[in-house]
Amino acid sequence: MGNTKLANPAPLGLMGFGMTTILLNLHNAGIFGFDVTILAMGIFYGGIAQIFAGLLEFKKGNTFGLTAFTSYGSFWLTLVAILLMPKMGLSDAANGHFLGAYLGLWGVFTLFMFFGTLKAPRMLQFVFASLTVLFALLAIGHLADNEGIVKVAGWIGLVCGASAIYLAMGEVLNEQFGRTVLPIGEKH
Repeated sequence: MGNTKLANPAPLGLMGFGMTTILLNLHNAGIFGFDVTILAMGIFYGGIAQIFAGLLEFKKGNTFGLTAFTSYGSFWLTLVAILLMPKMGLSDAANGHFLGAYLGLWGVFTLFMFFGTLKAPRMLQFVFASLTVLFALLAIGHLADNEGIVKVAGWIGLVCGASAIYLAMGEVLNEQFGRTVLPIGEKH
């Protein structure tokens, strides 16, 4: 019959999310200017790779993984579209306050997803908790026209992205070595 064990798609999705989140938040924190690096990563790794990971979670019967990865992959694709469509002459630039509402909706979604992590490894709880705070601060920063809040959000985003990368590598290395190499706070 062959190998029926399916690979874990979560590390792919977590890496796409984590690395893209770090790049965008290096900009939000004021460390780098905004450029094509963020847009390209948002399309291909943050966007498409996460959607693939979500579809593979579907194959494994993981509703949470399907919902998280396809949603956040779509977040990155919509964010890139929001930024690129005006430059392509397809629309006016986004209203900063409406962008705040967009980010706030993602924060509400993320908060609900956080509750779904309460039976999951502690590291996944941390990723979603920090992402909830990130979206809340970005939404408030845009709604209040406060660049200082966006900069603080950038630092939270760096921590959030790094935690997703750590979790991804914990899952890969722990599986690869058959023991805990990177602790992720497994629930038993």
